[in-house]
Amino acid sequence: MDTLQAPSLHPNLARFLSGSPKKMWLGGKWVESSQGKKFKTYNPATGEVLAEVYEATPTDVNLAVKAAQETFEKGSWPKLNSAEKAKILWKIADLIEKNIDELSQLETLNNGKVLREARYADLPMVIENFRYFAGWTTKISGETFPTTTPYAPKAQAFTYTVREPVGVVAAIVPWNFPLQMAAWKLAPALACGNVVLLKPAEQTPLSTLRLGELMEEAGLPPGTVQILPGGPDTGKALASHPHVDKISFTGSTEVGKEIVKMSAGNLKRVSLELGGKSPHIILADADLDTAIKSAYMGAFYNQGQCCCAGSRVFVEKKVFEAVTEKLVERAKKVRLGPGLDPNTQMGPLVSEEQRNRVEGYIQSGKKEGAKLLCGGDRPSQFKGYFMNPTVFVDVKDEMHIAQEEIFGPVATVLPFDSLEEVIQRANATPYGLAAGVWTKDIKKAFKVTQALRAGIVWINTFNCADPTFPWGGFKQSGWNRETGHEAIRLYTETKAVWVDLN
Repeated sequence: MDTLQAPSLHPNLARFLSGSPKKMWLGGKWVESSQGKKFKTYNPATGEVLAEVYEATPTDVNLAVKAAQETFEKGSWPKLNSAEKAKILWKIADLIEKNIDELSQLETLNNGKVLREARYADLPMVIENFRYFAGWTTKISGETFPTTTPYAPKAQAFTYTVREPVGVVAAIVPWNFPLQMAAWKLAPALACGNVVLLKPAEQTPLSTLRLGELMEEAGLPPGTVQILPGGPDTGKALASHPHVDKISFTGSTEVGKEIVKMSAGNLKRVSLELGGKSPHIILADADLDTAIKSAYMGAFYNQGQCCCAGSRVFVEKKVFEAVTEKLVERAKKVRLGPGLDPNTQMGPLVSEEQRNRVEGYIQSGKKEGAKLLCGGDRPSQFKGYFMNPTVFVDVKDEMHIAQEEIFGPVATVLPFDSLEEVIQRANATPYGLAAGVWTKDIKKAFKVTQALRAGIVWINTFNCADPTFPWGGFKQSGWNRETGHEAIRLYTETKAVWVDLN
């Protein structure tokens, strides 16, 4: 693995940032907003403006959807043969890899995340998603069926299915993993032959716009992908548009529910990857040193701004005090700072609004009687949106901090006595995205895994992902699965064909 050097802006990044205000990518062209509307995007480590960005209005959304329809009906991408699609997707991956240092810095500047995480976790996943789904372009196939017709026993027919693209896909991505979430949607949607309207979060549009430049350089036909930066109004215009065929959304459960309502007008297809309140269960027989490290990362990775964050750490009573003490010790020693600083272990939250939200939950926890062991405050030495990692004990399962997604560096540590108890308590939230269990007893591991109502369960690890691995949750954590071969179903329709052979 390469070593990170002292922070200095990549020359291409300096060029990209100097070209402000940033334009939208609409119909194969970089254009200004139809009404000249702009918004500012910030560096969370300093609170300073990074760039101005043109905001896509409902008028711009209409123009983009019209261009997307024309591209899908008459453009080259849907008609391009599978091998040619694969070449372009692979070229996009190659260009991301070629520009990985620049993109990592841009992701860090705009999101606040630690550069090491952007460079060695996020960007490699982005690259491999494009390559994985490039391989799928030549493997999307249907089935044949033996037919029986009871009303005409001697009838002969050849019946088969084909999988066809859904059409115009609107992909709405969050601010916590801007490029990675964009890749999770773009790569399979394009592999299946769709055209895509991509809306990055208004807090973090820059790396996605730079990705648009690379897709253009890779030879993606004009209009195949359009990038529409903007806030809630832009998202609403896409979700309710009568000529958008599918919405793929990653974000909060509350917004996901609104998208479902807005999609009803034309019954557009909807896939949702939503919130979580993941239990991270540590049994007394676990490898405790490794489990504690994992529990720390599970709760505080990306400043806790993860939908799968293991923010409810359940610890068997025999080892509760020892685990809690070591977890707090790790949290107190963390080095906060700007993400570009190679010594930084935890960066800022994405925005002042998000920090205020996290602080509201911390105050709620204290008011409801939880005991604060560390953190809960802002470090005084930084100008940006920093929060000290926070650990609570004496937490009741019904408290807000134990039930609701905080999306910040806040962990609750809860003791339990038995497997039956912890399973019941782990499942007692509206969410069901992910869970983790630590034990050396494989029988206990399987017992817990089978009983947990979660779409993802990690045994003796946490927060691992791969392009081949299906990602999604139960209950109010969403609908369907992203990544892996199941993602192909999200972006295709099944057409059944009956050929009469009589």
